Amino acid sequence: MRILSSQVSEHVGEEVTVAGWLHRVRALKSVTFAIVRDRDGLVQVVAAEPELVKRLAVLTEETVVEVTGTVTANQQAPGGVEITSPAVRELSEPAVASPFDLYRPVVSAALPTVLDNAAVALRHPRLRAPFEISAASVAGYRRALDRLGFTEVHTPKVVSSATESGANVFALDWFGRKAYLAQSPQFYKQTMVGVFERVYEVGPVFRAEPHDTARHLAQYTSLDAELGFVADHRDVMAVVRQAVAEMVATIAERAPGAVELLGVKLPDVPEEIPSIHFADAQELLARETDEDPRGEPDLAPAHERWLCDWALREHGSQFLFVTGYPMRKRPFYTHPDPERPEFSNSFDLLFRGLELVTGGQRLHRHSDYLAALEARGESPEPYAGYLAAFAHGMPPHGGFALGLERFVARLTEADNIRWTTLFPRDLHRLAP
Repeated sequence: MRILSSQVSEHVGEEVTVAGWLHRVRALKSVTFAIVRDRDGLVQVVAAEPELVKRLAVLTEETVVEVTGTVTANQQAPGGVEITSPAVRELSEPAVASPFDLYRPVVSAALPTVLDNAAVALRHPRLRAPFEISAASVAGYRRALDRLGFTEVHTPKVVSSATESGANVFALDWFGRKAYLAQSPQFYKQTMVGVFERVYEVGPVFRAEPHDTARHLAQYTSLDAELGFVADHRDVMAVVRQAVAEMVATIAERAPGAVELLGVKLPDVPEEIPSIHFADAQELLARETDEDPRGEPDLAPAHERWLCDWALREHGSQFLFVTGYPMRKRPFYTHPDPERPEFSNSFDLLFRGLELVTGGQRLHRHSDYLAALEARGESPEPYAGYLAAFAHGMPPHGGFALGLERFVARLTEADNIRWTTLFPRDLHRLAP
């Protein structure tokens, strides 16, 4: 019966069977060391029998093998144990040489080489580690929202109209009819508030924006949530805080090896994340920096970085909510601030210099939707199915969306979001 590398130390003096990939073979004068890698780590195999030494000499790295032998204590071996007197059986044909050495602790290849050869390159422990952190992040997100009474839903990714009233959509032919890849599950998750009150989704979204930057993708994974019976956007911000805190805690719990390998410094999530109104942020930037952004409808990347540095100095927090973005910058379904209707009941959560979450309170009255679309010169006809939910009664509600790959990139301090994206899709890349 096969055991994993992490379990080998529990069987000193016993015969065990392990299986995995031939990570490295190192031949000395009188003995050959073979390192086998499985999903849990590495185990050292010591071969002295001449026939086996010959076989190992011609086996290529990444060949899949099964090893049966005796567990022997050796403090210099990975995990403090090794397998001696082994019998080795190949489970695959000899592997083709990898594009770079997977056994070296540091990745020598550039990002394009890694992406072109992702199927094998991602086996490198350092390249795999961000995705262990990603998996733990999603587990924490689900854990937090399940605890708060949310229901997970799965909405269509092919839609009949653009979600955000913009042109940045991927069009496709749907049996002779025009359709689009969904920019977000926004319409559907709002509709489901009328069914479950609180819903969330983990799924892909698509943005046909011709960005060629280190922070943008044409397809990414969005962690979405929507909740009913809110007083305003601050109720949504409280859920965001709990979700992010649970994500960080679950990373520490489920992916400690990946955190240690990459030297990740997990952030402390304050009990109350500091916040600043958009207008106040602009005043602060105008007063404290060489730029005057007042009058602009959004924050520039440099302004987001400066505000994060300010939040760390003033509040000791790597997180900062910016609230009250101008209505002209937000989608038509955004609820205005009742006291200052030119501003919205919306927010962004900034983390280590970058926008991580966007959310806010939504309109919930059918008549308000018709007025909002009319004010933007849009016909309600393409949104008929969406608007029907509000005609049948919807509670005050709001929600948010968090980009998974961007979150992991900021945690790991990756210089490009593609390091934390499985098989990224962008302006230039459609394969592998």
